[in-house]
Amino acid sequence: MEKRDYYEILGVDRSADVEEVKRAYRKLALKFHPDRNPGNAEAESKFKEATEAYEILKDPDKRRRYDQYGHAAFAQGAGFPGGGFGFEGFDLTDALRAFMRDFGSFGFDDFFGGRASTQASNRGRDLQVRISLTLEEIAAGVSKKLRIQRLETCPECSGNGTAPGTQRKTCPQCGGSGQIRRVVRSLFGQMVNVSTCGACRGMGQVIGTPCPTCRGEGRVRSQTTHTVNIPSGVTEGNYIPVEGKGDAGPQGGPAGDLIVIIEEAEHDVFTRRDNDIICIVPISFVTAAIGGNVEIPVLGGTDTLAIPAGTQTGRLFRLRGKGLPYLRRSGHGDQLVQVHVWTPDDLSESDRKLLRQLGESPSFKAPKSSKSFLARLRETLGV
Repeated sequence: MEKRDYYEILGVDRSADVEEVKRAYRKLALKFHPDRNPGNAEAESKFKEATEAYEILKDPDKRRRYDQYGHAAFAQGAGFPGGGFGFEGFDLTDALRAFMRDFGSFGFDDFFGGRASTQASNRGRDLQVRISLTLEEIAAGVSKKLRIQRLETCPECSGNGTAPGTQRKTCPQCGGSGQIRRVVRSLFGQMVNVSTCGACRGMGQVIGTPCPTCRGEGRVRSQTTHTVNIPSGVTEGNYIPVEGKGDAGPQGGPAGDLIVIIEEAEHDVFTRRDNDIICIVPISFVTAAIGGNVEIPVLGGTDTLAIPAGTQTGRLFRLRGKGLPYLRRSGHGDQLVQVHVWTPDDLSESDRKLLRQLGESPSFKAPKSSKSFLARLRETLGV
């Protein structure tokens, strides 16, 4: 099957800068992430496809090679300068790891890696919980108390799974090794097939008399609370792994992790763009014409913005450092304030009379349409 164009996948122009590529990928990744689409093979494929495109277009060298040679530059063993990058083997695990690296768990890069597989086979299950944060909470950082349903170590047998006064026994099936070795004869000689023992699940021991409380499982279901500290500057899609707070492992196995997934609540006033926040503020045409101070919202309160005389609707004001803090470095984004001239729709007769008189003044005559005027207007409105 022929691969789609990477620019088309992300929905960006070929001239898009790295930040545009990053924003486009993050939007698609959050939409098609497997956590949000469990069991959806199409979403999983789109997530992997978008991540592969992002990995190429965010890297200047790889992007240059793609622009020059197309997908052929990344074929395994491609005969281009420097060789191919081999993206045929780019699978879902690679895609998840790439997403976590740039947007995920604050440096816990092994969360989607092979950590679970290198633990004992009876490691407990990881649990996920989603937390919705307001922009105010994201700006300041916040502690959240979570109520979690999880499997905890059985207090009766301390996770051993055996009844009080009894002990585990060596597994008669594998002799305590936890593995079953079978010799298979073939045309090429004898081969040894090693597999996990099904009787003891690789533990090498079996339970003679199970604990009556947990029935040999070594864990019981309970509800617990845990406080997680969320740093300022997080964004939707970030993960915070809390080690050992998932389900306890069966029969004394190590516990899984609790994965806290960050979501952003929609704000009544502000729209977020990376670490900048944007709001629209209405002003009267009197203020727009002669200037004045207006009250504007800021995160956590209000502030005053000076409007210069002759301000046109759509003008954008930038308040440096009034946005959200950066996650891994010092400093803040900006707050962008776009002013819109408000036209009253319920005038008294005396108001109408005054406005008619003002309308006769040359100062209140709208300029005739011209190329230069229309250009200035488009620039003001951003169209």
